[in-house]
Amino acid sequence: MLKIALAQEDFLVGHITGNRDRILELIEQARDHDGADLLVLPELALTGYPPEDLVLRPGFMRRTDETLHQIAEAVRGIDVIVGHPRADGERRFNSVSWLREGQIIGQYDKWDLPNYAVFDERRYFVPGRSPLVVNVAGVKVGVLICEDTWTPEAARAAADAGAQIIVSANASPYYQRKHEDRARVLSDRHRETGLPLIYLNCVGGQDELVFDGHSLAIDGQGRLSDPAPLCKESLLRVDFDPASGQLHYRDWPTGETEDLPVIYRVLQRGLRDYALKNKFSSVVLGLSGGIDSALTAALAADALGPENVLGVMMPSRHTSELSLILATEQVDQLGLAQHNISIEPVYQALQKQLAEAFVGTRENFTEENLQARARGNIIMALSNKFGHLPLATSNKSELATGYSTIYGDMCGGFSPLKDCLKQLVYRLSRWRNTISPAIPEGVIERPPSAELRPDQLDQDSLPPYDVLDEIITRYVEQDQPISEIVDAGIEEKLVRRVAGMVLAAEYKRRQGAPGPRITRKAFGRDRRYPITSGWRDSGIDRSH
Repeated sequence: MLKIALAQEDFLVGHITGNRDRILELIEQARDHDGADLLVLPELALTGYPPEDLVLRPGFMRRTDETLHQIAEAVRGIDVIVGHPRADGERRFNSVSWLREGQIIGQYDKWDLPNYAVFDERRYFVPGRSPLVVNVAGVKVGVLICEDTWTPEAARAAADAGAQIIVSANASPYYQRKHEDRARVLSDRHRETGLPLIYLNCVGGQDELVFDGHSLAIDGQGRLSDPAPLCKESLLRVDFDPASGQLHYRDWPTGETEDLPVIYRVLQRGLRDYALKNKFSSVVLGLSGGIDSALTAALAADALGPENVLGVMMPSRHTSELSLILATEQVDQLGLAQHNISIEPVYQALQKQLAEAFVGTRENFTEENLQARARGNIIMALSNKFGHLPLATSNKSELATGYSTIYGDMCGGFSPLKDCLKQLVYRLSRWRNTISPAIPEGVIERPPSAELRPDQLDQDSLPPYDVLDEIITRYVEQDQPISEIVDAGIEEKLVRRVAGMVLAAEYKRRQGAPGPRITRKAFGRDRRYPITSGWRDSGIDRSH
């Protein structure tokens, strides 16, 4: 019986010494407390994933290699598989090393380097082409790294080299229902090789990516495990019986898989880690009495504790009494810190200063945006003075269409709802209230409005959100052409209008804050359109 420990852990990018210390703790725990024969650590555990251009620095690579040998020298009484970048002259590899009794007894270089969506590993690494199979406790164990599991060649090579079981070290970021894709991939590799496979994933937020854990395994009979815990550090234990091909799960808690709670926990983890890893202990955001700021406030309170969330109400002449009532109600529900700072004097001063320059013109979105930018200034002042991380509250529907004010409501250091369409914002809010009261029902029920002019509603400027979100899903996330979206039953004029808004708002999004990725195509790392471009899908409204 081979006893395997799997470190579903969070390793901070670039913190080589801190990651080393955690790896040594895990080695001790797996060996002394769990009696494991083998400890498996995630992809690039020593440096965190993705290290990006850090691997281009010779000093970084030297420190990584020195630290790897420190860890190897400390290994006694257990075998360890640890991920790290490796340099060989001018070439770099995404590798794992197999450690045993103070030595590196084998190394495996990742075969399949992803270069799509959020991945650009070919910028940094060259592929390996040799399998690694090592005998531990009488069992021949093959090794894969992340993308190798998603294609057949590397797994077949391990099987051909005599592996009886395959372990895969991963840094696999979340998108909706990804655990289902992982299950399908493991089933495919098992069907092709006949071998059991163990898929270890890391956890934690790293800029726009969130690694959700949800490690998975499939035994020799093709039976899948439940996903391991979601967004939670766990030392998982599984025993492998080579005679039967069965996996026995000694410590494998089942993770949540329902859509809304998973998305919420991913957003929460992404916000928490971005703040704490960047040395922020508190956040500040504008509370408008609307749905976006309300959900952002709830996420922040859950991620960091309500005492570390400052909600700022910033009324103007257009702010309704209901908005102030609802914002105050949420502050009381969650126990947030709060300020109430009117922007009216600032707005009047700006109008007065610009009156001569604006003479002979009509009011338009310019005057509306003055209000949003006054609010942005207040949020940034509180951030600067007290060290809070400022949160932007725009959702994906607004960012897609440019229905947001650059340097105004887009102002912030992190944007928790950046990849959430408006309808998802409502669904998440309703789900969160099933746990405990967090978002006033009046916020959920009222029609959305920016409240920058009298009687303003979002639907005055945008299509109904159910239609808008479908167009964005098809046009942005699925890259469908306009003709295909029209064939799905949506009015062509409307599709062209939305497509034009998406293209025109690219310059705004490029200057926006990062936020957690939850779909297969988020703005930012995923979708990289030029700002300056002569290509157009439709006529474009260039209002800002």
